[in-house]
Amino acid sequence: MNSPIIEIKGLHKYYAMDGVQVHALRGIDLVVNEADFLAIMGPSGSGKSTLMNILGCLDIPDEGSYRLNGKDVTHMDSDELAILRNREIGFVFQSFNLLSRTSAIENVETPLIYAGVNKKERRERSAALLQRMGLGDRLYHLPNQLSGGQQQRVAIARALVTSPTLLLADEPTGNMDTATSQEIMDILCRLNQEEGLTILLITHEAEIAVRAKRSLILRDGRLEEGL
Repeated sequence: MNSPIIEIKGLHKYYAMDGVQVHALRGIDLVVNEADFLAIMGPSGSGKSTLMNILGCLDIPDEGSYRLNGKDVTHMDSDELAILRNREIGFVFQSFNLLSRTSAIENVETPLIYAGVNKKERRERSAALLQRMGLGDRLYHLPNQLSGGQQQRVAIARALVTSPTLLLADEPTGNMDTATSQEIMDILCRLNQEEGLTILLITHEAEIAVRAKRSLILRDGRLEEGL
């Protein structure tokens, strides 16, 4: 039995919008075990971004509890959250979030700079990951010299370079055509199946969600069974 990476119980989150209190998350319970691959679907305004911010230790809930890899996140301050986030989580975003004037390998190295890893090891680890992503001949290309799919592969390599226990992918195929979307999903599925990486994917596309091992739907701040 794989141990839980994510344990959420009774999660609530509120925020104010135009002077009105919005109940964004309404009593969410969720367990994601090691080596799981979960897709969460939901329409705009369903609470996906709010949930992702909490899962990614960018925010904390107003009620309920969240344990990440056995650590209680709920009452951590911003510095503690930053340390946990950097050690445990890799992020992949729809917009890639690459540094525009920085080469592919330097983009991948960035998290290791903050982790205090020396230059030689940074370069070796980053080059090896880009090779695995099929970008061995693109190490020194700038983002604007790469296709959307290639940029997302750089972003995945950057997310993996710190050896996280959890990969959070927020609409990672949102700006791509069908063929490129499936290429990115092939990579994520391979990381999960062959390397046992735990992945939580946010998407609005059913054809993407079905590639995960299981799926849930977030609707009006509540989780329901998915596809």
